Amino acid sequence: MFRAADRLKVVLQHLDRPSSRIKACATSAQVGACTHPVEFRYTTDNDVLTPEQRLFYEENGFLLIKNLIPDEAIDHFRTEFEKICRREVKVPGLLVMRDIAISKSEFLPDQSAVSKLQDFQEDQELFRYCTLPQILTYVECFTGPNIMAMHTMLINKPPDAGKKTSRHPMHQDLHYFPFRPADHIVCAWTAMERVDRSNGCLVVLPGTHKGTLKQHDYPDWEGGVNKMYHGIRDYDPDQERVHLVMEKGDTVFFHPLLIHGSGMNRTQGFRKAISCHYASSDCYYIDVKGTSQEIIEQEVKEIAQRKYNAGSDITLQDTWAVRGRLVKGQRTVL
Repeated sequence: MFRAADRLKVVLQHLDRPSSRIKACATSAQVGACTHPVEFRYTTDNDVLTPEQRLFYEENGFLLIKNLIPDEAIDHFRTEFEKICRREVKVPGLLVMRDIAISKSEFLPDQSAVSKLQDFQEDQELFRYCTLPQILTYVECFTGPNIMAMHTMLINKPPDAGKKTSRHPMHQDLHYFPFRPADHIVCAWTAMERVDRSNGCLVVLPGTHKGTLKQHDYPDWEGGVNKMYHGIRDYDPDQERVHLVMEKGDTVFFHPLLIHGSGMNRTQGFRKAISCHYASSDCYYIDVKGTSQEIIEQEVKEIAQRKYNAGSDITLQDTWAVRGRLVKGQRTVL
């Protein structure tokens, strides 16, 4: 008998093969064997996803689309990343991050010192990723037609060299976001090269998107933890998990409540991926005071005050409002 993880792997290999039985029974609100109607909560009926793909996302909180982004686009983003690392390009608002294992004496102007670029919305070349029709076609299945690009990252996971600092603790992305509803937010995460367990692929806990936002803190790890790499305090470490092995150009879309992380990079090279979190422009901001998200608001305020001389009254909502960019449809609330 297959374990849950084994069954998921089988389904992943067949996502592009729609079930004729499912399609024959499907209506806008029902899919399956007709005797077991399904009410879709996390996806929209816009004729992009097959009924099988919708069912998979509804149940698991993620969907992997193979070979979505062409090699030439990936190579273009890689070239722009290298230019930024060499300081040939200066991008307003860009946050350049490095792994804590890299000492200041090793901080040279090349990609070996950069673990992540965050908030690249002002870089015309990298932001092309967020506007790719291939991406937005799928994003609309989760957000609806009015789409904001909210959070951008290019991740350059460094070789770990035994220090274990390249790991990313298990977390939920909604922890960082002061906008709701969660069901109208989705991440698109594209592998820029082969990503597997050897270089720290994404690992997800299927179905956890159906839960609630959990308390996050810095994990107590030997070697320390990178800035803002918060992890969930309490989750079942024995729960079935899936390691997402991806080829260059493969893209996974996942819900902001899905518990996920990534392992160590045990190779000698850097593992690159590019991503954007999207939200419906019909989403709205919330006040995180008095919630578990106060910890991230305080860190973000400290960064904004140090980097931009922001006032002490700045809020988490303020920092997100300046980052969002309309990429499709109309801007309504966000």
